[in-house]
Amino acid sequence: MRSFRRHSATVNAGSMADIAFLLLIFFLVTTTISADKGILRQLPPYDCPTNDCKTLINERNILRISMNNNSEIFIEDEIVKLEDVEQIVKAFVDNNGLSNCNYCEGEKSTESSDHPKKAVISLSHDALTKYQLFISVQDEITKAFYDLRKRYIEDRFNKTPNEITDEEFRIVKEAYPFIVSEVMVKRD
Repeated sequence: MRSFRRHSATVNAGSMADIAFLLLIFFLVTTTISADKGILRQLPPYDCPTNDCKTLINERNILRISMNNNSEIFIEDEIVKLEDVEQIVKAFVDNNGLSNCNYCEGEKSTESSDHPKKAVISLSHDALTKYQLFISVQDEITKAFYDLRKRYIEDRFNKTPNEITDEEFRIVKEAYPFIVSEVMVKRD
């Protein structure tokens, strides 16, 4: 009986590495990498020459907004709807409390800020807060400041926000500074 030996067919793989390398280069060159998107905020300059930059802030000048992992929004420990955040922030910042603010239209509440320049929004969130909720609250705070600044521009300069100069915009930002402190509450 004769045994047959089978010979395996050989494949010339010498050019496979060249082809794979060319495909790799092709995809690297033709693929676009999307840029990361984030919140467009400009940080203030670091103007504290020493490490002792602790400024005491009067408690009435701090509006505490917090979010938890159940998608609930709390302002000063009371649950509020997302739609109400803008009006609450506007009323807090534009309060015209103890200081004499000639451009504020607030109710002069003893529970709200003394002056727009002293108002601080403290935004805190749980480690499991949904990203969409955090961004939505940020948007409401930004809308509140935009509306206050827009009113100031119309009253003081008799212009629209698109028509003001850089110097006028600097004055507007000084009148209604966007002061937000963001803190993440860590889970155990």
